[in-house]
Amino acid sequence: MTGKDIVMFSLQSWDMDIGGNFKDIAKVIALKNRVIYVNRPLDVITRIQDRKSVQTQARLRSIRGVENSVTEVEKNLWVLNIPELLYSINFLPKGFFYTWLNKKNNRMVAKGIRDAMKKLEFKNEVLLIDNDFFNGRYLKEYLNPEVFIYYLRDYLRFHKYFQKHGSRAEPEIISKADAVITDSVYLDNYARQYNRRCFYIPKGCSDEFRKLDHSEPDDLKEIPHPRVGYLGALTSKRIDVDLLEKIAKALPEYNFVFIGPEDEVFKKSVLHQMSNVFFPGFKEQSLAPAYIQHFDVCTNIQVINETTIGNHPRKILEYLSAGKPVVATKTDAMMEYENLVFLCDTESGYIDGIKCAVAESGDERKREARILRGNEYTWEATTEKFYKVIEGVYENKKS
Repeated sequence: MTGKDIVMFSLQSWDMDIGGNFKDIAKVIALKNRVIYVNRPLDVITRIQDRKSVQTQARLRSIRGVENSVTEVEKNLWVLNIPELLYSINFLPKGFFYTWLNKKNNRMVAKGIRDAMKKLEFKNEVLLIDNDFFNGRYLKEYLNPEVFIYYLRDYLRFHKYFQKHGSRAEPEIISKADAVITDSVYLDNYARQYNRRCFYIPKGCSDEFRKLDHSEPDDLKEIPHPRVGYLGALTSKRIDVDLLEKIAKALPEYNFVFIGPEDEVFKKSVLHQMSNVFFPGFKEQSLAPAYIQHFDVCTNIQVINETTIGNHPRKILEYLSAGKPVVATKTDAMMEYENLVFLCDTESGYIDGIKCAVAESGDERKREARILRGNEYTWEATTEKFYKVIEGVYENKKS
């Protein structure tokens, strides 16, 4: 697919601190098409509670007209800050007033997008909305794109923040999409309740994780092997802190390394008092491949809840691409890797899995099998599948 004008709207802002799937897809799409990537708009409560953040200050500069709301960040790829302050409405009860303000928010977002499209002379656009079923709920009506694709990567409607209004908003936006793309079998089955035009497309992985010549980071050099590592957001909503404490206590001869920003539960956990547990802190995404390369085993030990049960973790592909043995929580979404990953659902299972993973960390044949599987998941391959879905919508509309 070439020469198309694409508008991409996501809960993942371009200027967020960690890597993002939708951002990686946007970069590949922009190689052959023009892309406007819409940052998550600023709302009243975020402006007050998060007023000092880089993201909030950038949105405010656009709202005040201090700087352009549209910025070219790469060739054919522009990032848009909506120059409007949205109403914070999630606390409102269901009903007329909530719906009226929700539509008003959507109209402000649509106006910002239309102004950017007019400035850049975008025409006959394709609209891709990534998981934002609140601020994107009525964009199909207000923008009237040629093609509207809803991208479903997380099961958000049961998350505390999204629960009240998400139970109506997400099924509605799914049902009116021309097609729905999901990144796990679980989410695909869920979306098919509301739209039969669903397509499961696994996410990709950066080529940097396939390079095996990264220098060992200085803050890992003092940590003895075997190293059992995790790299990503350390949030108790997704990662099982209590289970990690038990595992680290049961395996004192192994050193556990947790890299990423911590929530308050992690900061206050017993893990920080254990001699075989290390927290090097948050690292830029560009440094992630080097840390993973110098782990002996990689983990993703999750809490099973409505948010994680359908999740297809990006980090699993990163671990496999680097050839690392992986120990992870057993879910439906993870079953496609059961021949390559130690999938566990009990405390003893994780402990035994880590022991077995460390034992096979030097097995070259298994390492090559993991790399071979990881090499199947590139952002170029993912994006080509997106193109086929979009082109299929065009064909259906013609016929």
